[in-house]
Amino acid sequence: MSQLTLTANDPVAARSKALLEHIFPSPRNFTINFWNQDTLLAASDPAFTLVLNHPGALRRMFSPPIELSLGEAYIYGDFDIQGDFYAAFGLIEALMSRNFTANEIAILITDAQGLPKSGPTRSIVRKPLELSGELHSRERDRKAISFHYNVGNEFYALWLDRQMQYSCGYFPTGTEDLDTAQIRKIDHICRKLRLKPGERLLDIGCGWGGLALAAAQRYGVSVMGVTLSERQAEYGAEQSARLGFNDRVKIEMRDYRDLENESFDKIVSVGMFEHVGWTHLPEYFSQAYNLLKPGGLFLNHGISRRGQDADLELLKGLNGQARTPKIRSGYFERKVFGAGSFSQHYIFPDGELVPVSAANLIAEAAGFEVRDVENLREHYALTLRNWVRRLDEQQIKAIRLVGEAVYRTWRLYMSYCAVSFEAGDININQTLLVKPFNGKSSLPLSRADLYSHDGKNTGLQNWS
Repeated sequence: MSQLTLTANDPVAARSKALLEHIFPSPRNFTINFWNQDTLLAASDPAFTLVLNHPGALRRMFSPPIELSLGEAYIYGDFDIQGDFYAAFGLIEALMSRNFTANEIAILITDAQGLPKSGPTRSIVRKPLELSGELHSRERDRKAISFHYNVGNEFYALWLDRQMQYSCGYFPTGTEDLDTAQIRKIDHICRKLRLKPGERLLDIGCGWGGLALAAAQRYGVSVMGVTLSERQAEYGAEQSARLGFNDRVKIEMRDYRDLENESFDKIVSVGMFEHVGWTHLPEYFSQAYNLLKPGGLFLNHGISRRGQDADLELLKGLNGQARTPKIRSGYFERKVFGAGSFSQHYIFPDGELVPVSAANLIAEAAGFEVRDVENLREHYALTLRNWVRRLDEQQIKAIRLVGEAVYRTWRLYMSYCAVSFEAGDININQTLLVKPFNGKSSLPLSRADLYSHDGKNTGLQNWS
């Protein structure tokens, strides 16, 4: 049967074709396969194939907010991507770059809503989290973090490294495997902090405790690690006991804001301050400043976004009046596309990225001195591609543990992040801060020591 005949016999396929031709006009670098074996061919060798699995797929995909609908349509199997999964994210960029008028947008949405509602019933095993109460209150933050990490330690262990590092690895040569890159990352951080035997280190948002345990083992420090995830705290405490570090490493389920009458020589925070929220960053840095001894170092490692004109509003509110600026965007991005909505619903509720310059400005207002800022976004892209590959290799086990929708959620989320880091849309920054003491920083005049061990065996023990 010819392609034309198939379309003629299936009016829904014909309408879907017309809509897709309008949204993604030729020449396209991808092929589209329909549920009835019909096809829209790419202009040349396709980078990937978009597969619509049933007549109602397109309606589910393009219901506002479109970003959320696209994500849900993928994780629940309304469509699939065959071939280069990363290349498929170019569809989002192509969609966002189109200068649709408000009337064109209305017509496209109406056309999509005119398609059938039919499709497989979605078996929802992990509902999106609906939060209430004050934004970034202790209870709300605890629920948001628990939502992400209570998927289960077993699931994360399938694709993370042996030390369960759920943050950017460090690839000084670009050829390291994931386990080596995470060992390098831990050592890179510890050397930046200039850890010395007998010092006391606070790890804010310690995860499963890998950095805390490595710092105690290799650098001879005592560590307190705090996390809002019960699963992580239990795992970290178990590992500390198994390795005989109970006298030097304490992993607790605790909010960093509740630490009182404590004093630390050094503080580290890896992949946590993305959850603090713009309006709470003054409290975050002030608490770290108060917990740190004079002359102490604080390494803040977290994801940031590009700065925009609207971020200058921050300058008007550092005296306890900081407010989240409204980032300028078009009507399509804000109202129709709904950028960020999928992550807020399914990945990191209440997560919020700020420019590193803004974060460091708030840190300075709290009393810190900024001594070093490093962008490791290429390293995070490599880390994410490793995670996705390892997750795909464990697909059967992952689906057995958490279900296909959750497996597809993390595959989608991590792949999109990899592409975003590669494009420079988001960054990962390590900022080294010092609490000055009589004008002294306790830091050497050169940074050469930070890189003297790159690519070499650090001697850190791997544990499983």
